[in-house]
Amino acid sequence: MWILGISAFYHDSAAALIRDGEVIAAAQEERFTRKKHDSGFPAHAAEFCCSSAGVKPEELDHVVFYEKPFLKFERLLENYLALAPRGLRSFQMALPLWSREKLFQKNLLSRELKKIWPGTKVEDRLLFTEHHQSHAASAFFPSPFQDALVLTMDGVGEWTTTSVATGSGNRLEIIKEIRYPHSLGLLYSAFTYYTGFKVNSGEYKVMGLAPYGEPRYAQTILDHLIDVKRDGSFRLNLDYFNYCTGLTMTNEKFADLFGGPARQPEERLTQRHMDLAASVQAVLEKIVLQMTCSLASQTGARNLCIAGGVGLNCVANGKLLRAGRFQGIWIQPASGDAGGALGAALAAYHIHRGQPRVVNGSLDRMNGSYLGPAFEQPDFERRLAGAGAKFTVYTDDEVLERSVEALTEGKAVGWFQGRMEFGPRALGNRSILGDPRSPSMQSLLNLKVKYRESFRPFAPSVLREDVEEWFEMDTDSPYMLLVADVQQRRRYAMTEEEQKLFGIEKLNVPRSEIPAVTHVDYSARVQTVHAETNPRYHALISRFKARTGCPVVVNTSFNIRGEPIVCTPEDAFRCFMGTDIEVLVVGNCVLKKEEQDEALRLDYRRGFELD
Repeated sequence: MWILGISAFYHDSAAALIRDGEVIAAAQEERFTRKKHDSGFPAHAAEFCCSSAGVKPEELDHVVFYEKPFLKFERLLENYLALAPRGLRSFQMALPLWSREKLFQKNLLSRELKKIWPGTKVEDRLLFTEHHQSHAASAFFPSPFQDALVLTMDGVGEWTTTSVATGSGNRLEIIKEIRYPHSLGLLYSAFTYYTGFKVNSGEYKVMGLAPYGEPRYAQTILDHLIDVKRDGSFRLNLDYFNYCTGLTMTNEKFADLFGGPARQPEERLTQRHMDLAASVQAVLEKIVLQMTCSLASQTGARNLCIAGGVGLNCVANGKLLRAGRFQGIWIQPASGDAGGALGAALAAYHIHRGQPRVVNGSLDRMNGSYLGPAFEQPDFERRLAGAGAKFTVYTDDEVLERSVEALTEGKAVGWFQGRMEFGPRALGNRSILGDPRSPSMQSLLNLKVKYRESFRPFAPSVLREDVEEWFEMDTDSPYMLLVADVQQRRRYAMTEEEQKLFGIEKLNVPRSEIPAVTHVDYSARVQTVHAETNPRYHALISRFKARTGCPVVVNTSFNIRGEPIVCTPEDAFRCFMGTDIEVLVVGNCVLKKEEQDEALRLDYRRGFELD
């Protein structure tokens, strides 16, 4: 049975294909269109999923959309009627789009699918799942657990913002929910907006900025903005927010409470902004921990699955892991709306069609989240040559040796291998790599390669068998969704003078033997690398360890700020020529910057909006 899942029309559109419950392919539309967080219909992603599997559109048993548009429109109407005449402007802006397209989504989906596959009739095979059911299905069904509690948290779906479900075998039942306008995701997005970052894009910047600040406003948030019950359930005080009725997240009352207007994009970050980030992060962690501890006590569940945009907050996830209330925790690597496409397909297969689920109890069913396009070596050579690249083709062993040599020389290495990752993280197939032992690597990558804010941290990719030697954790973290502290014996003690530093001044103080991946609070967003799911990347890090004694490399996504992660060899070459990446490895092709045609250099930053 072939089922295609689709998420679209909000942000991070995607498509995912399953066969008899097995995940075959999945990709975000942004990777093909080169428009970050592309919300349009995922035509390229859907076409890729089917063509890569050799599936014709008439062979699809179902096409499933990840939410129910009538329920979403119901929220829009009820929200306006409850608050009228406030919110008239936002309602007037939304209504034409809904009346023209979104309300009749079945027709819209049919039209869009016919553009890809002319003459194909899919109306009788279209299904719709609820938004949080899609999230919950994406979290539970691919997990390694036979039974689990499932927690989903995001901004809002149709009505639900937080849901709790129980999963067992092929059954999934939502048992509790918190509804709009009370939303943990929207609370965090409000502070994303207020600190000058883009909503639905910059939340991870707030998380990265938080360690530079102190949670001085946490109690203010708890006193004025959100009422948190003992079981972790909550209600927002809507007097301080504008998202129900206006075109911004916060209002003047919010600004008065926190001492000034919202920061403008690109305005200088101050200690106050860092303290605000630290404060909302602390409140988020408090609520998530209270909620999950209460659920563990109430249900006796030993395993927990997580999805929804809040599930990408890896700092909160790390604290949840260390709280020890669950024996196993599994987080969907594409926790945001992109993952809803996969969840919709899985929900149709297991819930709508009642099909059984296979669980092996150890590995999940995401195939390392390497679910996107791949290329063969002849494709690499033909495509690179067509782009004007100059390269040398090496054997597998020589590629590893040349790459490690470049890393130990302090060079940034573009690493393009295998199938593209599904989800927001590069996991070693579309990555920029560096030497974590270098004190200057973080600033080099941020300022000269990624063209992004200097405070943003980088993740370590570490061999799974060595993770406990370097970080205070001994569990799988293949999707870079758990934060752990660097082992005490690997840290450097700060001098008296260094301890007096505040905010961004802390940035250039080496914290450990691997300073390029050690955040200012000694934490790191860990990716464990497994030979079973990515043997080539595992071999590279193993070779680096043999040379240096360090089983860790810096891993950041292969893109610049404002651009989606690269998808094709041509994308990789353009990024290489528009940044200070010194070496590019595409399959078995190795490219050196100094050997390239100077005429092909690009001012790459001008082509993309700021994120």
